Amino acid sequence: MSLVKDLHALARKGRSADLARFYKTAPGEYGEGDLFIGVIVPDTRLVAKKYIDLPFAELAKVIASPIHEERLCGLIILTLRYKRDKDEQTRKKIFTFYMKMLRAGHVNNWDLVDVSAPIIGDYLISDPGHIELLEKLSRSKNLWQRRTAMIFTFAFLRKDITGPTVVIAENLLEDSHDLIHKAVGWMLREMGKRDPYLLKSFLKENAPYMPRTALRYSIERLPESERKRWLAIKPIDRNDRRS
Repeated sequence: MSLVKDLHALARKGRSADLARFYKTAPGEYGEGDLFIGVIVPDTRLVAKKYIDLPFAELAKVIASPIHEERLCGLIILTLRYKRDKDEQTRKKIFTFYMKMLRAGHVNNWDLVDVSAPIIGDYLISDPGHIELLEKLSRSKNLWQRRTAMIFTFAFLRKDITGPTVVIAENLLEDSHDLIHKAVGWMLREMGKRDPYLLKSFLKENAPYMPRTALRYSIERLPESERKRWLAIKPIDRNDRRS
């Protein structure tokens, strides 16, 4: 496939080991077994632009690749196509395809989720069943589906719709994985940019029970004195919340 050849022509062997370490590919880590060839993201984006009209059958092969940069390139193509093609039927096809790739386990690292979900999640805004889908994803045993549920809500925030972020953040407060804590905190921070009072209301109710990482991420844009006040709150075990 020409896309794969073009991508591999841009590979930098010296970077592959560094990327493998950065994306935690060692045994027992969240990216265990992922393979890198050392292509930087700007170069990957250039290849994606060149192959924006790659047929879905070929795109599926790219996103199912064991090579991380190939999967990333395929997902970037999806986002470029989603932005370009405005008609509802085409966007529905893109969203359905994306969900198929997600459920098949091919959107399987934080950068792959984060580059795609904020764009593709836009489709859900007009879907009356979006909360049900987001909640289902947030309850998944699969880490990347749970992160996607949270990052999908970025699309809503960009349209100043805050409700889904609050719902999914609350659903994920008891999640045990640090990558979910970071995603929750990030989306709460983005919500706070648009509605500071809603963020403070959320923190007032949940801060004692929040993982410290989620709390720290969520308050990054607040004044230092206010950040210190939130961080000074004594943590309460999440199990005590239900007692």
